[in-house]
Amino acid sequence: MTAVLVAFAAGVGWLQVQAGLPGPAWVAALPFLVLVPLRVRFLAIPAAFAAGFLWAAGYAHWRLADRLAPELEGRDLEVVGVVASLPAAGERALRFELDVESAPAGVPKKVLLSWYRSLCAGGEVPIECYPHAGERWRFTVRLKRPHGNVNPHGFDYECWLLERGIGATGYVRPRAQPSNLGIRGSFLDRVEQTREIVRDRFKTRLGETPAAGILVALAVGDQRSISAEEWRLFNRTGVTHLMSISGLHVTMVSGLAAWLAGIVWLRHPRLALHVPARRIAAIAAIGAAFGYALLSGFAVPAQRTFWMVTVVAAALWSGSRVSAFRALSLAAALVLAFDPWAVLAPGFWLSFGAVGLIFYVLNEKPESRPVQWLRVQWAITVGLAPAALFLFAQIPVIGPLANAVAIPLVSAVITPLALGAAVVPLDFPVDAAAWLIGRLLEFLEWCASLPLALWQQHAPPLWSVLLGLAGVAWLLAPRGVPWRASGLALMLPAAALPAPAPAPGEAWITTLDAGQGLAVVVRTANRALLYDAGPQLGPDADAGDRIVAPFLRATGVSRLDAMIVTHDDMDHAGGAASVLADFDADEFLSSLAASHPVHALVGAPRPCRRGMRWSWDGVAFEILHPAPGTPARRANDRSCVLKVSAGGRGMLLTGDIEASTEERLVSFEKIRSDVLLVPHHGSRTSSSEPFLDAVRPAAAVLAAGYRNRFGHPDPGVLERYARRGIRVLRTDLDGAVLVRLGSEGFRVSAQRGIRTRYWSALPQSRGI
Repeated sequence: MTAVLVAFAAGVGWLQVQAGLPGPAWVAALPFLVLVPLRVRFLAIPAAFAAGFLWAAGYAHWRLADRLAPELEGRDLEVVGVVASLPAAGERALRFELDVESAPAGVPKKVLLSWYRSLCAGGEVPIECYPHAGERWRFTVRLKRPHGNVNPHGFDYECWLLERGIGATGYVRPRAQPSNLGIRGSFLDRVEQTREIVRDRFKTRLGETPAAGILVALAVGDQRSISAEEWRLFNRTGVTHLMSISGLHVTMVSGLAAWLAGIVWLRHPRLALHVPARRIAAIAAIGAAFGYALLSGFAVPAQRTFWMVTVVAAALWSGSRVSAFRALSLAAALVLAFDPWAVLAPGFWLSFGAVGLIFYVLNEKPESRPVQWLRVQWAITVGLAPAALFLFAQIPVIGPLANAVAIPLVSAVITPLALGAAVVPLDFPVDAAAWLIGRLLEFLEWCASLPLALWQQHAPPLWSVLLGLAGVAWLLAPRGVPWRASGLALMLPAAALPAPAPAPGEAWITTLDAGQGLAVVVRTANRALLYDAGPQLGPDADAGDRIVAPFLRATGVSRLDAMIVTHDDMDHAGGAASVLADFDADEFLSSLAASHPVHALVGAPRPCRRGMRWSWDGVAFEILHPAPGTPARRANDRSCVLKVSAGGRGMLLTGDIEASTEERLVSFEKIRSDVLLVPHHGSRTSSSEPFLDAVRPAAAVLAAGYRNRFGHPDPGVLERYARRGIRVLRTDLDGAVLVRLGSEGFRVSAQRGIRTRYWSALPQSRGI
């Protein structure tokens, strides 16, 4: 039975790495596969695998059929719907999911909306005029199909939207006055309203403090009020799993409910004679686990624990016994049956992996609780290390110490206080929990400041991770298994293999998909340069933290040998501070004003000047603009222009220069390049015909945001490139673009073509 459940889960997972879906005729074969094990037992495992694969495929067909029709993108549409999720209020907008009830044909049943500057009672919208969970509203909206940045080792936003059943994203238009049409009043609406009431009460009491965000996350599962700085601290100390409604918290609540129900039931002997107390305790455990998981938003860790509690409680009710691993495999199969995309979430692997490791190491003779605690901590720290490296390119070495304090404090004290305050509207539990969180944060900051608190390296290849997991099983095997310490040798490749890197004399130039902005990483055999750091995405978010830094870590870059910020526009400099918070830069070049705040984060900043040259590992770099004394009316024309040359091939990085600067550069023979970074995101004020004729590129890379408000790239500009036979790869359509320069020529490839998935709705490009 356990093997069949694992096979079903594996089939679901296999579907999620496919570039396309099987046709509906294959999905129709699913009922026959369910009957196979009943007739031919030895086919049970392959039949279960195929059933999982086709079940996930059918689910995917259903979800993909409910996406915005392409012809409706960018049009004003009137919709009526119900706010279906806990609204998230930011400084500039409110974000919420809307269950669409009335709309033009082609609008999906669920959309994700942002409400920016609009009108309410004749003025700018105050927070009390925004919609709340469960309310029915009429909006005029502008929508687009699901789209996300596609980068190596990056977050897959399109998959996240698919998992949540969101068929379009967009924003409320300010022209038409939104109308509140009342309350729907369904059960799930009331759950979301309860979550919103608790969240708002905590924030009203504590304000916009770290404690408020953490308490909201622990009580109702809303993590959006925890700042990026706090997440960075939790990641460095390995306590991220505690800052949400985790499986440990659900288990604690369900266990307490079962214990109380059993005690109350035993006080009534007549009732206990008819129904044993253990059955009532089982029902109470299921109910409490379901209620708490529902309050949390039903995240993967909460789902996993709810299904495990349900399996064990059902076994207790029936009087049968279920092994720990069978309960775990059944919980995994149930989670994936209801949410096939959960298999792609790091939390799925870490939560099930942690529980599986606990079962594995405690499957021996009884030991004292302190010894068991130490064994569990050792097992989780070592056992999850290969997966943590693969998923996050880092291991919090200080994690066991941090968790030794954080787990009992958060799980046994802070979380009960948060839940108590959610149920009973008293201020004392909130204040006490906030004070404890303050002390916990101080302790975690001390842990993070210790030497070697965090191990960071490149993301290892998958084969080395699988080998490492085999080593974990050997290392943590029960007593009596010979040579257990040899498991460390199998874990070694994941940590010791060098990161893939260019050969001497080669350059790898990656233009990241950073939306409407620019971030380019240039790597040689032993060096790395960052050319711009992407845009600022909001008051507390930027591409430097969300896109650039994860890419650098995953590719093995631990420090920057040079960083160039071309000019003072937020779509180029917006992520610089976040990158410099995580990576030291030996050299910092820019055209920023001397008073720019980023200069305070680097040692000796220097301005870009024409004629600057250097060479790394046989690769030549040269600044071609700006020249000293060159007038520039706009920041765009102060952009630092960099030429990278390797093996007789070159790529020209142009920032946001416009036609006037292009005219000055035309006379330089050095601008001749095989690949051109399209100036100013393809604006009509750049890419002049004389400039393109002087550069004569064979390929061009265009960095722009999908359906951005500036209309980049301009159709006329694209036509200029097409007339010259220049192949243009666009980050908004092709994802991140990698250019390899060397003595064997140059090669260009796009991430959407390298990593294809069936939910990717945009065209893919082939490398040249």
